[in-house]
Amino acid sequence: MHKIDEIRAKDPRYALRAYEFTRQAVTYASQVLLAHGAHVTGPELLEAIRRFALDRYGLLAADVLQEWGVRSTQDFGEIVFHLVDADLLSKTEDDRLEDFRDVYAFEEAFDPACTWEEIFDSCA
Repeated sequence: MHKIDEIRAKDPRYALRAYEFTRQAVTYASQVLLAHGAHVTGPELLEAIRRFALDRYGLLAADVLQEWGVRSTQDFGEIVFHLVDADLLSKTEDDRLEDFRDVYAFEEAFDPACTWEEIFDSCA
């Protein structure tokens, strides 16, 4: 059984595609947003996820994520920590699930017209 299938057998809230997308977003974050191979923090990963989803799915990004069971930044945190527990991603001592809590509101974050500053300010 594939590791993600094992994760989903224990916690079926998120679709397989949500896990695949999150792993791809980690690569995107480390290669595009940061120096190659640099560690990505929770908020940095969430910004990468936002951009990656908009690039890939455009105006349908929020709908696609919702179809996968992802409705908040906390959901992405849950996915990331499931992947860490399965040794598919790594974390530092400073990384916490709380780093993903309420970083931005999905309704605004996946509006291509919003800037990161506008999105972050709306949740601060």
